[in-house]
Amino acid sequence: MSLPLKNQDYGTKAYWDSRYSQEAPDSTFDWFKSYADLACHIRPLIPDKTARILMLGCGNSRFSEDMWEDGYRNIVNVDYSAVVIEQMHARHAKVRPNMEWHEMDVRSLSFEDASFDIAIDKGTMDAMMTSSTDVWDPPEETVKDCTAEVSEVLRVLRPTGVLLYITFGQPHFRRRFLIGPHAPTTKLEIKELGESFHYYMYILRKGA
Repeated sequence: MSLPLKNQDYGTKAYWDSRYSQEAPDSTFDWFKSYADLACHIRPLIPDKTARILMLGCGNSRFSEDMWEDGYRNIVNVDYSAVVIEQMHARHAKVRPNMEWHEMDVRSLSFEDASFDIAIDKGTMDAMMTSSTDVWDPPEETVKDCTAEVSEVLRVLRPTGVLLYITFGQPHFRRRFLIGPHAPTTKLEIKELGESFHYYMYILRKGA
């Protein structure tokens, strides 16, 4: 795994294209927690295995693959790295032919309005935040990027859709990106998970 020269590189397309180009086609990496770690929390939130699920910034994580093996067979993956999308499509085309892979920026999704039941972000928004060195007062561009993602996700979610955001980011640093004028008529629930080292699942419900 090629680490960036500086932390801010995590928020650039060039870094990810370069990293995925250097890795073996079958490489995998999961930010934070695996699906096995989170399944007991996710299953009650997505009881319908036919729900249409949007995976935001999929990378080469096994998260979608593991959800598929758990019975969720309607998963659409997006990432702005064409390199990893091509790799993942090739990897899964035969064994999971109905799983979709699209080169797409989460800040400007190409899907129709109200076309998904669930959206999952596990580390993608966090990568956009690496351009900031001050978590208390992030630059305007960081705020713009993160709220743009949330706005776009809410647009493509159905009226009762849900965004699940998994991160180590504490609520006083993350709440501002999930609620506000860009996210009207929503309800935010926050679950603190883990034991000695906490992480969080933010559950943003549309139409609440």
